[in-house]
Amino acid sequence: MHKRLFIPGPVEVSKDVLEAMATPMIGHRSPEFSELYNRVIPKVKKILYTDQHVFLASSSATGMMEGSIRNLVKGRVLVACNGAFSDRWHEIAVNCGKEADQLKVDWGRAITADMVDEALSTGKYDAFTFTHNETSTGVMSPLEEVAEVLKKYPDVSFLIDAVSCMAGVKIEVDRLGIDCVLAGTQKAWGMPPGLTVFTVSEKAMEKAKTVEGKGSYFNFELFLKYHEKGQTPNTPAISLIFALDHQCDKMLAEGLDRRFARHLEMAARCRAWAKERGFKLFAEENYESVTLTCVENTRGIDVNALNDFLATKGVVISNGYGKRLKGKTFRIAHMGDCTLGELEEVLGYIDEFLNK
Repeated sequence: MHKRLFIPGPVEVSKDVLEAMATPMIGHRSPEFSELYNRVIPKVKKILYTDQHVFLASSSATGMMEGSIRNLVKGRVLVACNGAFSDRWHEIAVNCGKEADQLKVDWGRAITADMVDEALSTGKYDAFTFTHNETSTGVMSPLEEVAEVLKKYPDVSFLIDAVSCMAGVKIEVDRLGIDCVLAGTQKAWGMPPGLTVFTVSEKAMEKAKTVEGKGSYFNFELFLKYHEKGQTPNTPAISLIFALDHQCDKMLAEGLDRRFARHLEMAARCRAWAKERGFKLFAEENYESVTLTCVENTRGIDVNALNDFLATKGVVISNGYGKRLKGKTFRIAHMGDCTLGELEEVLGYIDEFLNK
């Protein structure tokens, strides 16, 4: 029996999206592909509120995290770290041979504008990585306020991991002055994994042209060269791009403001449910994620037993992330094509377990 996914990625994929993936195959250097590509990119630009470069990479988002480091770190990078995936960005930078420092806070806390301002005021950095929505902890750090700080440091490239929130919350790329923001399609885009959507500002592209050691697969200059021909540098996940085209149409038909409001409504309901049941939220107050709720297991329930019970109902949620949070938290995702009604159904099943 298929278990419907209420985990923070991959999320449940609607039948119509899966059907779009079954579109008959075309050649990636064919006019038909260029037509598809040139149809999709303007839709993604609308969803991200940008006139800058938008590209598609056939990889996990982790691949483009490395790509952004290779293309946009010329000297030293400051990495905001408040959970497992922001920590990963620092690990990637070090493994790429870059000088990298951590702006580190405890898991569950947010990275705030004051912290960023103090660190960047040292003048040591030419790039800054920021995880907008930390999937491991359910913390959403304040992008708007941090973006205002970055405007004081125009020589610092602003790189954003929006993996678990892009297409679920409004990210106005151009207004915020973002140089590169990236996300995999398996979370709030409501699609299968294997494709990464990312933006590159004109300023960032010019910088990338001066950076050595960019490699080949994630070289921004190559993405631009092929983009101008309506193509990608390497063989893309064509089936996923058909799905992205369909999903963009769905999002725009729903209306972006309504889509973001739906995600916020589900988040508010899930948070309220957790508190009403005697749990705490793991995220620092006022910085809770909009796309997933990380519940602190203050009641000491057996999370594995909970998921065993949920499996009998045909659904699954996520345990806490890694050894650090397993059993101490559990995570309920509410993103992509998920509706409030579907979330209520899952919460009702958890209530059944709690009442036992």
